[in-house]
Amino acid sequence: MRLKCIQDFLRRHHIAYTYQEEVDCGTIDFIHRGLSYHIWEYPEPERGAESNVRTAGRQEEFEGDYETQILSILESWF
Repeated sequence: MRLKCIQDFLRRHHIAYTYQEEVDCGTIDFIHRGLSYHIWEYPEPERGAESNVRTAGRQEEFEGDYETQILSILESWF
């Protein structure tokens, strides 16, 4: 299972989401306060993620410890 910390966060805050995994990359889709969000991991060698959690209308790339970066944004919502 990929993006485990983000999935745990969403479950703790009772946010319904869908999770899919393909070729060792996770994808999460969820709705929060009427806006649709997407987190998509991309594979090695550039391992990272793309998401619109910071600005719902715009995708941005996260590299390095991308799960922690995305989780920090999600935590700022509460």
